[in-house]
Amino acid sequence: MKKISVIFILPDLETGGAERIITTIANHLSRDRFEPKILLLRKQGGYLSFLEKDVEIIDINTERIRHSLKPILSEIYKRKPDIVFSGFGEVNAYLSLFIKLFPRTKFIARETNVVSEHVTRKEIKFFYNFYNNYQRIIAQSDDMMRDLMKNFNIKSDKIVKINNPVDFDFINQKLAVSQKPECFAYNYKNVVAIGNLSSRKGFDNLLKVFSRLKNENILLHILGDGKDKEILHQMKDFLGLKHVFFHGRQENPYQYLKYADLFILSSRYEGFPNVLLEAGACGTYALANNCPGGINEIIQHQVNGEISDINNHEDFSQKIMTILHQTYDKEAIKSSIKSRFSKNIILDKYEKLLLDVVRNS
Repeated sequence: MKKISVIFILPDLETGGAERIITTIANHLSRDRFEPKILLLRKQGGYLSFLEKDVEIIDINTERIRHSLKPILSEIYKRKPDIVFSGFGEVNAYLSLFIKLFPRTKFIARETNVVSEHVTRKEIKFFYNFYNNYQRIIAQSDDMMRDLMKNFNIKSDKIVKINNPVDFDFINQKLAVSQKPECFAYNYKNVVAIGNLSSRKGFDNLLKVFSRLKNENILLHILGDGKDKEILHQMKDFLGLKHVFFHGRQENPYQYLKYADLFILSSRYEGFPNVLLEAGACGTYALANNCPGGINEIIQHQVNGEISDINNHEDFSQKIMTILHQTYDKEAIKSSIKSRFSKNIILDKYEKLLLDVVRNS
């Protein structure tokens, strides 16, 4: 049986959610059936070292996404893959216009966010008029599915919902060499939040919440980097938050999650937040903002976490206090995530999708 050639497209393999998922899929696809390759705009990023050696990397060495279209189309024309799997919103959008140039190749787009919340530029929104050209569009949550159908007129039979996988093997390897971070004080409760320092992640709201907890023995540790770094640091100083610490991007965030008393997701919107899944995989209870992006599909109330409205700063701060005065079953939290989102369950769905797309051609 001829192997199905699949080209995955990403800007790079920096340590983000989409990059993690595509790396996991490419690494674990059955080599009896599939021949995976990854096309990168730039061959860089922390996940390069995790990629299996038999996954070919196609490096088009392009800095900007808008300049990448011609070399991407050239590679597709030259290599004639069975499937092109685009895993990044902006590339997905541009590519949709040119799909019909390649009638023998099947095209799949994996969206990474609730599109109407995330895409603001008119020139990008224009390309969503051609999104039905894709053979399949992967949404990670019900919220994403509804958004694509309602706001972009995507046909329901084009959309497949596949949640994000959690690689417990990878996380457990990291946890095996994890020690309690030195910044975690023993006589304090340690709360962790992780994400890009941008408006989308809602850390400004989280700082306002913690301004109500200044006199409590609670430390907030924020992991991540981004364009709002300076603003958030200024806000921290303005609010006098001596118990809030920014640690930048961490090579092993799992050690922070493992030893945290609580994980907080403060986002304004999500796609299907990997970090919320990973907190659960580390056995850590979560408090998440009630925002679009599959939060209610991940959180099982008072098993692995709770949902509250972070815009009500007072209520959210009281919810933190209540949670920190209780204890939770770490094994039940891990099981809640593993039973629904473990790598094997989700990767089976991806393999089935890829096979179905080729068979139904």
